[in-house]
Amino acid sequence: MKLNLKRPIAFIDLETTGINVSSDRIVELSVLKIDISGKEEWMISRINPEMAIPPKSTAIHGITDEDVKDAPVFREIARNLAAFIEGCDLAGYNAIKFDIPVLAEEFLRANIDFNFRKRKYVDPQVIFYKKEQRTLSAAYQFYCGKNLDNAHSSKADTEATYEVLKAQLDRYEDLDNNIEGLADFSSFNNLVDFAGRIILNENGTEIFNFGKHKGKAVEAVFNEDPSYYSWMMNGDFPLYTKKVLTEIKLRGFGQKQKQNHR
Repeated sequence: MKLNLKRPIAFIDLETTGINVSSDRIVELSVLKIDISGKEEWMISRINPEMAIPPKSTAIHGITDEDVKDAPVFREIARNLAAFIEGCDLAGYNAIKFDIPVLAEEFLRANIDFNFRKRKYVDPQVIFYKKEQRTLSAAYQFYCGKNLDNAHSSKADTEATYEVLKAQLDRYEDLDNNIEGLADFSSFNNLVDFAGRIILNENGTEIFNFGKHKGKAVEAVFNEDPSYYSWMMNGDFPLYTKKVLTEIKLRGFGQKQKQNHR
């Protein structure tokens, strides 16, 4: 089934040095952009992660230090990538928990202010797990009747994810064939940062989802315990989490300024 699109969508798959969102880096990136007419356009690049690729990661995706030693570093392709996916919703297999957070970290390191909040996110893995509970290779076999050759090649995984999503729309009549409905079904809608350290409560207020202030409003904590902001900014938290915290703190500061001038 053809995707019903109101704006373009970009399917993303990353191969990385590891699975730590905060510290690991991209070694290969593939993006398949689908415009509203169904036209497909690719952006594919090996990337020098500026760190050694652990053997256990190479064993998964087959990419070695030698393979990427002459490749561009992320900051050299960041602006072209941001322009390529500008105006797109985003999709990928396990992308909401991994690929998109990793990409957000890389953009911040490259000083690219890419707005992730105005996107819809579709994750066929979430749809698959809710419906069938399997892996991408099994999903590809189950939905498309094909074996996934070259699994953990970012291009093969990206293309397979796109095919799986279209097949899911064919199979499940209760899935809405629009990005809003698919995003609602596959997203974790109460997350404020990708790491899940900050979530929205039932009133739409940002609250902490961990630690001694779990369940408390972020702005209230910063007012009552100002040192908590500094502790998080100096701690081992993802850059995107720190960006969200700073936005909330600045918003609260701006509100105080307005009140003082009344």
